[in-house]
Amino acid sequence: MRLKLNKTSKFKLYKGIIVEPQIRDFFIGRIWTRNHTRFPEGKIEKYIEKGYFDTIKAISIQSNSVGPFTKKQYKCNRCHNSNKQKFIEFFCAKCENKCFYCRHCINMGRMSSCTDLILWKGSFVKSKGNHVLDWEGKFTDSQQKASNELIESLGQNRNHLIHAVTGAGKTEILFPAVYFALNRGDRVCIATPRTDVVLELLPRFQKVFPKTTIHALYGGSPHQSGYAELIITTTHQLYRFENAFDVVIVDEADAFPYTFDESLQKAVIKARKYKAPTVFVTATPSTKILAQTKKEGWGVSFIPRRFHGQPLPVPRFASLWSYNKPFEKGAIPPKLLHWTKQRLQYKEPFLIFFPTIQLMKTATPLFKKIHPNILSVYADDTDRKEKVMKLRNEEIPGLLTTTILERGVTIKNVQVAVVGTESKIFTASALIQISGRVGRNVDFANGDIVYFHHGITTAMDEAKNEILRLNKMGFGRGVD
Repeated sequence: MRLKLNKTSKFKLYKGIIVEPQIRDFFIGRIWTRNHTRFPEGKIEKYIEKGYFDTIKAISIQSNSVGPFTKKQYKCNRCHNSNKQKFIEFFCAKCENKCFYCRHCINMGRMSSCTDLILWKGSFVKSKGNHVLDWEGKFTDSQQKASNELIESLGQNRNHLIHAVTGAGKTEILFPAVYFALNRGDRVCIATPRTDVVLELLPRFQKVFPKTTIHALYGGSPHQSGYAELIITTTHQLYRFENAFDVVIVDEADAFPYTFDESLQKAVIKARKYKAPTVFVTATPSTKILAQTKKEGWGVSFIPRRFHGQPLPVPRFASLWSYNKPFEKGAIPPKLLHWTKQRLQYKEPFLIFFPTIQLMKTATPLFKKIHPNILSVYADDTDRKEKVMKLRNEEIPGLLTTTILERGVTIKNVQVAVVGTESKIFTASALIQISGRVGRNVDFANGDIVYFHHGITTAMDEAKNEILRLNKMGFGRGVD
C-alpha cells in the first residue's frame, strides 16, 4: 500500500523517506542510544541509512604513546566524563568481547564502548514566533533593572549572573528575558539541579507563556509530544542534549550536585549551541562563579532585598543536646516538641529538616502521634510532589524533610526548624536557602527559622552573618 501525500499531509518526503514530525521533534538537539528509543528500531535504522542521523560510539578510547608505554584515554560521549577511574571493564554479552562502560552516568542507562549514539542532522523546526507573555505583575525598580540588564546580556550573547536574595522574585525576573529570546526564534532551556524545582517552575511558566510548547524533563517524567521551544529540566537530563539551545538558564546554580560535579557543568556547555549565552541564577553564588564573572566580563545583576520590601528572617540558634537519644527511645526532644505544638496551635504550616533519612524515618511515627497528618518526604519518595502540594493547600499541618526541599519550594506562612544543624550536610549555602523558605509571602513577610543544634558550627555562623549582611545592604543604601 502506497501512502498518498498532499499539501495537507502531516508528513514530508525527503531523500526518499517520509519524515514523521514526532521523530524529528523528539531528536532535534538530543544525543540518544541507537537501539533504545521510543520509536520502532527498524524505522530508526531507515533514518540512519538515509543520513538523518550521525552515529558515534558512546565511549571514545584513544591510545597515546608515552615513551615505551601506551596510555589509554577514555571519554563518555553522553556525559563527557573523562575520569579513567569511572570506566569499568567487563565481558559484554552483546558484542562478545571486553567492553568498557561509564559508571558516572550509569543511572541513566549503561553507555558501553560497543554502544552507538545517534544525533539528528535532518530538517529543523522554526519557532512559531507567536509567543505571548501573560503576566500582569509589577517589578520593583531593582527587579526592573535586573530584567533590563539580563535582556541586554542576551542581546549581546553574553553570560549573565543574577545574584538575588531568596524571595527576591528571581523567577519573575526571567519572564521578560525568556520572552525576548523566544520571540527572536531561540530555543531556551531552564536547568536546575533539583526535580522539585522543575515541578515548581513548570506550572508558573505554563501560565505566563500559554502559547509556548513547554516540556519538563526529570527522572520518570512522562512523554511529552511536539517540539519544545522552552525546556525546563534537571541538569542531569542535559547529558542527553548536544548543541541544542540558544540560551541556557541555570537556576539554583549553587545547589548540590551541580556545584560539586564537573560533568554536570560540562553538560550545560555541551547542551548549548556554540557561543550561546548562559545565565546563572542564585542567592548564594560560588566563589568560582564570582571569579568567572570578573575574568570573562559577564553581565551581573544584584538584588539584596525581597520583592515585598521586608528583610530576610534571621535564624535563631537553639541547643538540642544529644537529640538522637530521645528519638531512639521513642520521644521527641522537649524543645522541638514544644516548637511543633506551637505551630499546630497557631495553625501555621511547617517544615522540619533532618540531616539523614534514617533519623527522619525514626522521628516520623513520633510526630504522627501529635498529629496523624504530619508526613515526611525525601529524594526517592515518589509521592513527594503530592505531599508538598498538600502542605501548600493546607491539607496537612507540616512536613518532615531532608535537604531535598531546601530550595525551590514556596509555602505561604511556613515556619521552619532544622534538626541537627551542626551536621556537615547543612552547609552555609544550604542553611541560607532553608532560611529563605520563611517570609516569602507579602502577607506573611515574617516567620520563625530556628537552627536546633548539638554545637554551633562555622556554617551556622556564616549563614546567619550573610543574612544579616544582606539585610544591611538591602536596607542601608536606599534600595527600593
